[in-house]
Amino acid sequence: MNALSLLHSVERFARFVLRWVPTLAGITMAALALCLGPAAGQDLLPPAPYAYRQLDDPKQEAKAQALMETLRCLKCQGQSIADSDASMAGDMRHQVRTRIAAGESPEAIRAWMIERYGDYVSYKPELSTTTWPLFALPLLLIALAALILGRRLGGRGK
Repeated sequence: MNALSLLHSVERFARFVLRWVPTLAGITMAALALCLGPAAGQDLLPPAPYAYRQLDDPKQEAKAQALMETLRCLKCQGQSIADSDASMAGDMRHQVRTRIAAGESPEAIRAWMIERYGDYVSYKPELSTTTWPLFALPLLLIALAALILGRRLGGRGK
């Protein structure tokens, strides 16, 4: 391959790059804007009124605080909504405080949260058709371990 044909190949490659790179860059930027735009917009919204402000009645606030400590932040996954700084936890705190102020019972609010977000939102899972294996499996494992130990240790005395 001589220098002229090499130069011609480099020129063709440069034209290809100059033609398609801006198009690919534009497509990439549009895809990123579509994917990241809504997520970034959520954090730009102002917090709900009761996200960081307590109720005026201390008894109602105590009820709300006790309930919020038993509800899991779905974004943080390791904190209660009372401890989390996530915007979703703030919205959930607002819902709890608003409903407590309206006179709803904490158990009714917990049931509403479980209905809306699923059983995972509660640190106090209740026995239901979807959660019974969580309660039954440890008992079955203990019974199985006792049975195995009983057979192993019971056979040694003979």
